[in-house]
Amino acid sequence: MYRGRDFGKDNPGVQVDFPKLKRGGVTGSFFALYIPASMSNAEATDYACKLLEETRRQVAVNGDKAAFATDASSMRYNAGKGLVSVFLGLENGSALLGREGMLEYLYGEGVRYVTLCHSADNDLCDSCTGNGRWGGLSAAGKEMVERMNALGMMVDVAHTSNDTVRDVLDISSRPIAYTHGCCSALCSHKRNLPDNLIRRIAEGGGVVCMSIYPCFLSDAYADFDEDHPDGRPMPPIDLVLDHIVHAIAVAGVEGVGLGTDYDGIEATAKGLEDVSKMPLIVDGLKNRGLSLSEIEKVASQNLLRVISAQK
Repeated sequence: MYRGRDFGKDNPGVQVDFPKLKRGGVTGSFFALYIPASMSNAEATDYACKLLEETRRQVAVNGDKAAFATDASSMRYNAGKGLVSVFLGLENGSALLGREGMLEYLYGEGVRYVTLCHSADNDLCDSCTGNGRWGGLSAAGKEMVERMNALGMMVDVAHTSNDTVRDVLDISSRPIAYTHGCCSALCSHKRNLPDNLIRRIAEGGGVVCMSIYPCFLSDAYADFDEDHPDGRPMPPIDLVLDHIVHAIAVAGVEGVGLGTDYDGIEATAKGLEDVSKMPLIVDGLKNRGLSLSEIEKVASQNLLRVISAQK
């Protein structure tokens, strides 16, 4: 949005806009206020406010297509009016540190989850692609998790190191989320979670949401010769389903969700090039033997339950 895309239009060749969400049967989606890891805390805070302002503007001018939601009941209300629900999240907790009271401000503005870091360690925690600065959560990170619990802000451990995930699980009094990634048992990418942490998140009432990003799905894709990108083998939808089914086997069907990372990735699994293709995942899960009620849990109910459990 901030780079100028009009989400009210069905834009050719892009992954997400309101018409594509509607066409894909998506009644609600998280929109991330994404903060690059290169920004200082003060820069991150200012940038988050600018992203929030632009998101509010675009939802306002597209009031016939979309509306904000903060929980299951507001999403159902919007769906009854034929509107796509826009849930807000902050991706990179560094933006919480550039101004006093920023966590509370963002919560008041409708933000309902915070991804603690992105692609580098920050002042809150270690990233899975960082240098292990803290060995998990910093002292400030531990305090922030406790503040988020008290406020009702969902803690997201996507992008964090495994040590950070363990620390969050040890400290958090609320169920947590892993909003976008896959299973390291099937693909060794650093962003993916091992089975023991998938299980622990689910045992605490949390949810792990599977992505459609090729590098998280397949070592063959991630390891392919980058000098010849045109020959890269794009993973099929079946690999997305493999990760979902594996996560269910580890966590149980109530511990798994969908976290595509659309508009945060430059490529997708073959056949899932934009959000209008989401019904293909539903069809695939039916073919894998999941019942309608199980698919509903994975598609929405599990994540909505974790959001509701923050209070």
